[in-house]
Amino acid sequence: MNVDLSIYLVTDPELCGTRGVVETVRRAVAGGVRIVQLRDKTATDADIVEQLVELSHVIDGRALLLVNDRLDAALAARERGARVDGVHLGQGDVSVLHAREMLGPDAIIGLTANTPEHLEAVRALPAGTIDHLGVGVIRPTSTKPDHPPAMGIDGFRAFAAASPLPCVAIGGVGLDDVAALRAAGAAGVALVSALCAAEDPRAAAQVFRRRWRGETVPRILSIAGSDPSGGAGIQADLKSIAANGGYGMAVITALTAQNTQGVRAVHVPPTDFLRAQLDAISDDIEIDAVKIGMLAGTDVIRTVISWLEEVRPPVVVLDPVMVATSGDRLLDAEAEAALHDLLQYADVITPNLPELATLTGRDAIDDCADGIAVARELAERTGAAVLVKGGHLTGDEAPDALIEAGTDANTVHEFPGTRIDTTSTHGTGCSLSAALATRRARGDEWPQAVASARSWLRESLRAGADLDVGKGHGPVHHFAGLWERGGLQTRPTVQELTAEWWDATAQVRADIDALPFIRALADGTLRQELFLFYLAQDALYLREYARVLADAARLAPTSAEQAFWAQSAHGAIAGELELHVSWLTPAQGVTPDTFAAEPAPATTAYLHHLRAAAHSGSYPELIAAALPCFWLYTDLGQRLHAGEFGAYAQSAEHPYASWLATYADPAFEDATGQAIAYVAAAATTAAPATRARMRTAFEASARHERAFFAAPTGS
Repeated sequence: MNVDLSIYLVTDPELCGTRGVVETVRRAVAGGVRIVQLRDKTATDADIVEQLVELSHVIDGRALLLVNDRLDAALAARERGARVDGVHLGQGDVSVLHAREMLGPDAIIGLTANTPEHLEAVRALPAGTIDHLGVGVIRPTSTKPDHPPAMGIDGFRAFAAASPLPCVAIGGVGLDDVAALRAAGAAGVALVSALCAAEDPRAAAQVFRRRWRGETVPRILSIAGSDPSGGAGIQADLKSIAANGGYGMAVITALTAQNTQGVRAVHVPPTDFLRAQLDAISDDIEIDAVKIGMLAGTDVIRTVISWLEEVRPPVVVLDPVMVATSGDRLLDAEAEAALHDLLQYADVITPNLPELATLTGRDAIDDCADGIAVARELAERTGAAVLVKGGHLTGDEAPDALIEAGTDANTVHEFPGTRIDTTSTHGTGCSLSAALATRRARGDEWPQAVASARSWLRESLRAGADLDVGKGHGPVHHFAGLWERGGLQTRPTVQELTAEWWDATAQVRADIDALPFIRALADGTLRQELFLFYLAQDALYLREYARVLADAARLAPTSAEQAFWAQSAHGAIAGELELHVSWLTPAQGVTPDTFAAEPAPATTAYLHHLRAAAHSGSYPELIAAALPCFWLYTDLGQRLHAGEFGAYAQSAEHPYASWLATYADPAFEDATGQAIAYVAAAATTAAPATRARMRTAFEASARHERAFFAAPTGS
């Protein structure tokens, strides 16, 4: 039996507090709990039966319902019409064989187990007696004061590896344990205080579910008709889902021949093919939310209802496509009756005003206040929230309102908005409902989901005319905001960017290799006065370069980067400068005389460039400007040390041997690698404009390096 045990709620009436078990379960199931175990040690069997009946109604098939220990209560609740899927038994409770016999082959039976002896007893049972084991405790917990010693993650891993059945980890499981337990072989995590005592059980369950999956992108299924012009139907839904941060999937209920001017023909595929599409998705992919749009006929609606009954997705947004823009009814009386049945499966219904009137038997709805009053009735009748859309109102204002069901007097959230003057309105209803489903699946409460979806849609409406699609009512521009804020440029990988930037310095590096200063330095023929000129300029450079690196440390976003640039600043002024002193002022050490030289034009230009980068306040640009001093020096030093410029550069008899050795210093090579990594990471995650400025600063510094090496000989 394929049972989703991933997020498993075990109830505790004391931890649920004044909110109560039923309301806690309702919220937790809405957040993604897949199995609920009613546990109440102090309640009578009669009380347990009543709770099971109520929980069955609240869960409404969206999660499995088990009861702890009370087999008789489970049977009694079933007789009352409650959906009780099974029991969880302890080692000292009723026989699992008896439970299987009484509950039947389709029931879910779990058993507590935590010792090798328990596993031996499980192996001795007939196949199919037990479906899963509750294994723990993982960590000490106050909810079971008589628990055995905590087994921890490693103990659970060993137990799960030896178990012939799926194991659910229970006992003190926290959010940080979820990924480790799944990696250790857990089929799920049983949560007590983490959900029962949570301020918001729905939000807490959602966080645990996302941590279990290890994913952040919700998967949204659109069940709707196809619009070949791309403005409405599943085409609009998929764009809306993507624009709002979801992964879109589509099951097609009808094929249309339409454009921005109207619908010319509709073809409805056989409903067995519709069901095949639905099953293909749900058999393979965990669905986080469903948006339902055009359902062309009774059989189509009934097929979708049947699928929803079985799958019970956690979020269902229904956009009841019933009335055309012309005012014509799109469904016959039988199909409208079936649609009323479908309303019971929705979490939110998003009718326009003509559709709201049709759903509630009104001739028309003339204003927002009337719409809210009618929506209250629909919310109370269906148990779903209702989003009243004001697009069909006359006047300059187009407000919307969300009526939440299940609250005292049905809470109303109003969303004012000035009408946007545009004819690009094709597919606005489809787009809004798909965005709403996506925002909810991403974790927003319904009011926030509506606010976010409306904000995005209004942005897309304002930009719709820019698309210039069709001669009629054009589509909204689903990605206008994303394109404007993020652009279309692909973000490079670190490896791609590093190679690209290094290739950009190829000519500079070739020019440096050919400089008389470098060639004479390598073969030992460089005159000492030229070498001392270079050292004096380099001392001036290092003093200011250390200050630039200190600025990088000040601006660094992480402590690791802060420490690296600070250490590099210290190395420039205390380490590298020490060798300069041995040539320039060996008797005095570091004194003002060390920096007494007049700055050469190349030195002044290079330092002005670095100071400008520092004064910009942009950490990415500053470290990009600082990088060539690391990278080009290390490259040159490695090749000098390897004999690429002649074997004499490797000789201890070379007049500048001590200096050449610093070029190939392993510590400096390591620091260069780290500097490259930090710059590349900053560049690949930066906005395109910032990345471009970083590269400009980097290439400018590389050219300044070439000029600096050329200055001693004037070449």
